[in-house]
Amino acid sequence: MPDGQGAAQAPASRPAPVGRPLLSLTLAAMLDDVNAHSGAVYLLASHEPVLEMAVSAGLPRAFAAPWERVGLSAPIPVAEAVRERRLIWVGGEHEMARRFPRIALVLPYPFALAALPVATATTVYGAAYVTWPGSHPPDLSDREREHLTAACDRLALRLQRAAEEDRPMRHEPDLLTPAAAPAGTLGSVEATRMVARLPYGLCSLDLHGRVGFANAATAELLDVPVSRLLGTQLWAAVPWLNDPIYEDRYRAALLSQHVTSFVALRPPGDWLSFRLYPSTSGLSVRISRARPVSEMTRAGPQRHDGSPRLVTISHVLSLASALTEAAGVQDVVQLVADEISPAVGSQALVVLGSRAGRLHVLGHRGYPDAHVVERFDGLPLSEQTPGTQALNSGVPAFFDSREQLERLYPSRNATPDGMGAWAYLPLIASGRPVGTCVLGYAQSHHFAADEQAVLTSLSGLIAQALERALLYDAKLQLAQGLQAALLPSSLPPLASIEAAARYLPATQGMDIGGDFYDLVSSHGRAAAVIGDVQGHNVTAAGLMGQIRTAVRAYTAVGQAPEEVMRSTNRLLIDLGTELFASCLYLRLDPARGVAVMARAGHPPPLLRRPDGKVKVLDLAGGPLLGIDADAIYPTTEVPLVPGSVLALYTDGLIESPGVDIEDALADLGRRFAAAGDQPLDELADTLLQRGEEAGQERPDDVALLLLRVRPLG
Repeated sequence: MPDGQGAAQAPASRPAPVGRPLLSLTLAAMLDDVNAHSGAVYLLASHEPVLEMAVSAGLPRAFAAPWERVGLSAPIPVAEAVRERRLIWVGGEHEMARRFPRIALVLPYPFALAALPVATATTVYGAAYVTWPGSHPPDLSDREREHLTAACDRLALRLQRAAEEDRPMRHEPDLLTPAAAPAGTLGSVEATRMVARLPYGLCSLDLHGRVGFANAATAELLDVPVSRLLGTQLWAAVPWLNDPIYEDRYRAALLSQHVTSFVALRPPGDWLSFRLYPSTSGLSVRISRARPVSEMTRAGPQRHDGSPRLVTISHVLSLASALTEAAGVQDVVQLVADEISPAVGSQALVVLGSRAGRLHVLGHRGYPDAHVVERFDGLPLSEQTPGTQALNSGVPAFFDSREQLERLYPSRNATPDGMGAWAYLPLIASGRPVGTCVLGYAQSHHFAADEQAVLTSLSGLIAQALERALLYDAKLQLAQGLQAALLPSSLPPLASIEAAARYLPATQGMDIGGDFYDLVSSHGRAAAVIGDVQGHNVTAAGLMGQIRTAVRAYTAVGQAPEEVMRSTNRLLIDLGTELFASCLYLRLDPARGVAVMARAGHPPPLLRRPDGKVKVLDLAGGPLLGIDADAIYPTTEVPLVPGSVLALYTDGLIESPGVDIEDALADLGRRFAAAGDQPLDELADTLLQRGEEAGQERPDDVALLLLRVRPLG
């Protein structure tokens, strides 16, 4: 072993001897002390908040592969133990599914787990966990708690000494050595003869599922020579067993330490029964001919109802990843309908939420008659129904048949939905109920324990996705409502000016920003303004509303363009905000054929003459609003003739990553020249099409205001 490691049995008063596998010995002692059958020790990585698995014992590391490196903020037991500096106890698969759905999703088997921090009073060095079979009592005994806590405390002290002596701890080989054969057993020759006489197949698998022994009956039943079986995984050596469903049974037996069985079809039509007897050193497998299929509906995982079942780890993980893509509530409903319902064999789906003490239907699929579902919308949570009970109690409910459901809820007789079995899954996120997911099955359906565990685990993931979606929809509704209130709902009709405007929010953030525009008629003249407050949030939007209101007020009292800009600049400074704003203000005088413009750090407007030529207007201007209280904003008078079109825009229209702004402005001018004769609404859409067609993300919001001078009279 590497230098710098010490023995677990070293006295507390002196450093542990160098060269001994400290972590391995400590973990082995922990497992022996509390009769646990697997576990691992994590060390805190240097310079990052990550726990790294340093040694594991009892089970192949592949069982815990997703958690070899764990962030301290991760919602799993070892990370929570470190964050809260206490022992974390999980008493079984249902509690695991409720509290740590990520674990239960990958390992939906009956087992208990304890996780503890490895830390002194001042320093965290890592964490450890141990597991027991599903037969362990639901509570951790005081003796077990004391032994585990003391072992982790001793390990922390030894790690502290190693750190003080600059002896880095390294990862150690996992502890998977099979136990020695008990004394007094048969010799190998006699044992082989005895097993050969058995009328059924018998083989031995190590912890990795590799065949270490197989008798002649095994080879005959599997139709595979013993030489091809030895040293290989059973499901890899036998082609018709090469299905994750059978590997899953091996994992379930090892982790739960319960006898597990399944049946499999050996082509063309022979059914075989497999019974797995696990121990901490491996599994013994008994293989025999199975009863007729009609008699073994409970014995194996075959799909007797023709519906797909959620049974593979990879399938479950793909469904979990799909849920992370959901943005709004309807996205969640659609993903559950498209991905989860078919996988678990359900034909109908309802997602219920709660608001103001009542149930609300957030979405449903699979019911031809929508009225069957909608009658539950607005139902008080005090009503005794399966949906309200699951939501109020946080406990999932599974009904194998219509008779079972109606026996507990007689009122359901009056509201049939045509289904034959139901799973009511409470959706609990951040410790509070956010809704209920109801899966309906067309025929009666038996919910096995492992299927209940998988569905319960999925309900936790659905709940997290739904919580995010509800928050997203609320924010989106707020953003859209606020933006709509701050921007003009329509542009005023003017005798001499035709106008069109567009606003596109940034695709990153809250769909709200500080870009604004306005068109005002005052004292027989028209004034237009466009601006951009930095930021894409509620603060920017609120300041934008104040600036737009101020510009309208200064215009209404008849201030000249340069005065409007100076007054708005002083207002922004007086507000004490740290945000700045660009702005372009112009006063239109079609009778004289001119526009007087003032600019504060804003992109230059484009002018398209009636002959189709486009010019970038080089305007005099001042600094951004909100920087200098004494700033002045000189004006520029631009001639306008009938048929001319002005394009005022914010920088989101021409700025994009990797594109030179001069090139983008030239491209905008070319498109403006080519399409400038279109009606203004069509022209506005044309000028906005480039980024939309390319499917690009908009890092900034975009405002566009087009003004066309009509002929006099």
